Amino acid sequence: MSDYTIARRRMVERQIQARGVRDPRVLDAMRKVPRHKFVEEGLADQAYSDYPLPIGERQTISQPYMVAAMSEALQLQGDEKVLEVGTGSGYQAAILSLLAEEVFSLERIPELARRARTILNQNGFFKVHVRLTDGTYGWEDEAPFDGILVTAGAPPEIPPTYLQQLALGGRLVIPVGERSSQVLKRVTKMAANDYRTEDLFECRFVPLVGDRGWKNA
Repeated sequence: MSDYTIARRRMVERQIQARGVRDPRVLDAMRKVPRHKFVEEGLADQAYSDYPLPIGERQTISQPYMVAAMSEALQLQGDEKVLEVGTGSGYQAAILSLLAEEVFSLERIPELARRARTILNQNGFFKVHVRLTDGTYGWEDEAPFDGILVTAGAPPEIPPTYLQQLALGGRLVIPVGERSSQVLKRVTKMAANDYRTEDLFECRFVPLVGDRGWKNA
């Protein structure tokens, strides 16, 4: 058993299960995905530590607990089509690919999109499709989605694009609020114009960047 395998098991036990993540499929995915492959080589020895790490372009790979908690909040069963907004390193998408049927991931920074595609393909995560684009538009030609996960903080208004591209019964997990005071919310589409919103826990993400025209629509 490699040192990285041992480190992943400890990460799941001490950082994730200990904080209340219980979904066995999520825990298994967190044990399987080699997080050290998604960070810079010089930071590989820190890959299973309890904090975010820089991935270039002033972006970070999220704390392992946050990845697991957000994945669990989607309540995936394995046959879903999922949209991720903010590919970043590709690590969250890799986890989602073990929990859903297919993952469509959006990234606005060319270098991150290119690198994520390479790492995902090199490590066998072929169910992830990465598109370079403004994530606030979603992925209209692949909608509707059973789950949408946004890895950047939206202002108080959730972009209507995400609600429109959510399938009936689907769930949107998104940080909402100013950067100093964000809440992770789960929005479930109950009917065409009927949504149930739950506040899950406080969090902190970089702001959602893109076309904000919807704020004044």
